[in-house]
Amino acid sequence: MQTFQNPIVKGFSPDPSICVVGDDYYLVTSTFSYFPGVPIYHSKDLVNWELIGNILERESKLPLADVTHSQGIFAPSIRYNNGTFYMITTNVPKGGNFIVTATDPRGPWSDPYYLDGAEGIDPSLFFDTDGKCYYVGTRPNPKGVRYNGDWEVWLQELDLSSMKLVGVSTKLWKGALRDAIWPEGPHLYKRNGYYYLMIAEGGTGFDHCVTIARSKKVDGPYIGNPCNPILTHRHLGSNYPVRNVGHGDLVEASDGSWYMTCLASRVFEGYSNLGRETFLAEVIWEKDWPVVNPGVGRLEQEQEHKLPLSPVESLNPQIQLEQPLDKRLLFLRNPNMEKYAFDERDGWLRIYASQHTIADIASPSYIGVRQQSMWYTLTTKLDFVPQHNGDEAGLVILQNDRYSIRFVAGLFDGQRELRVITNYDGEDRLEARVVEDSNSLILNIKGDCQNLHFYYSKDGKDIEVAKNIDAHFLSTEIAGGFVGCTMGVYVTSKVDVTNSCYADFQWLKQVNMEAESQETKKGETA
Repeated sequence: MQTFQNPIVKGFSPDPSICVVGDDYYLVTSTFSYFPGVPIYHSKDLVNWELIGNILERESKLPLADVTHSQGIFAPSIRYNNGTFYMITTNVPKGGNFIVTATDPRGPWSDPYYLDGAEGIDPSLFFDTDGKCYYVGTRPNPKGVRYNGDWEVWLQELDLSSMKLVGVSTKLWKGALRDAIWPEGPHLYKRNGYYYLMIAEGGTGFDHCVTIARSKKVDGPYIGNPCNPILTHRHLGSNYPVRNVGHGDLVEASDGSWYMTCLASRVFEGYSNLGRETFLAEVIWEKDWPVVNPGVGRLEQEQEHKLPLSPVESLNPQIQLEQPLDKRLLFLRNPNMEKYAFDERDGWLRIYASQHTIADIASPSYIGVRQQSMWYTLTTKLDFVPQHNGDEAGLVILQNDRYSIRFVAGLFDGQRELRVITNYDGEDRLEARVVEDSNSLILNIKGDCQNLHFYYSKDGKDIEVAKNIDAHFLSTEIAGGFVGCTMGVYVTSKVDVTNSCYADFQWLKQVNMEAESQETKKGETA
């Protein structure tokens, strides 16, 4: 029997939502403060996914000025109806809930339709068999919030011609548990005469779970599954290598089988630097209730798969920094594209320094990719001549504005050096430095789980700068928030002289060094 490996989308891919059109599957995930927003993936087998675009690719669709790392785009949901794709999401706090549409999932996607009266977060759409469309969302308890997370799931009809909510809003459910916290990520489905409302509850951390209720009418009353939660890992203990499981979405495959996508965090030596990733589970139906991974009841690292596998072409781990930009590349908040020059030097990207640093709630001169493994090499080729004290350029591993690691060349106290700098809770710490200019250097970071090693290559020689730098603080457990790490190239200057400081980068390369089975085995021994 053929098998697949979880997660199916590795590294910082939370809140997955999925839809099917024929035998084509499309999946989207949250992006928070990163730009472009909402990657969209395509698959023929639910296992092998190709990134085909980013839905929110213009600043007019995705204003992110001054948002923190864990604000911005929350929990997108994708649905298809009568030839049109609909993606609905929340931009916190920049406009709230909105919809964009497309007839081709690769784009172009429309400008946003912001929804008046749609308070709360994590919206979804449901297209009923009678032609009506419904908005399903979450909101604080209208009678007054009695405790942190005292929210509810609600429903209202959506007029697709005007993209406006119509009629009255109706409370559907508060979750399976008494005094449940954070009922979120609601999705409605219809099967065998029942309407099913599936949600996440318990918060996005260790107590996260998936619960479900059903009704004979779209507006309820909804009765919870007596077997709730239908998926969670909170009962498996804090040392189990996969945790924070929740936020599921169901899909019926073309052969009539059912599956669930959901988020979960892999844990390495006790910490989840990769953030929340996208996992897949099999679903069967018993007594008109879904059963997730029957006989197992939890996510599996390796699992049998009934659909014929359809591999996609492997992407080159070395990303040339040229236009059109590789779809994997991310900016932090809305980039100032005047800082990125693609035609100043053939085969190189020239990045002009900003006074903004990665520690500022702003848009620094930074471009990166999602970290996908704990065993990797991250490299770039750099040409850089710093002009002023404090000018620096190089590689960054970024969790948020208060937790990061920089491997940079620069001018420090009048001397050209390479430095390894950790930033823990907003405080820089110099870990290592060597005197070196930065002409035609290859910078290398090697990840060995939570130990990082830093070296550079010049004139064919590898020279060590630092080893065994602890990276556990680049994790949700320490840094908090909702994001995983990104890794990329970066330039900054303390001097506000337009385009006086720049660095040239030829490529950015992330190579995963270990097979997934080895990664998980190491995680299990945490």
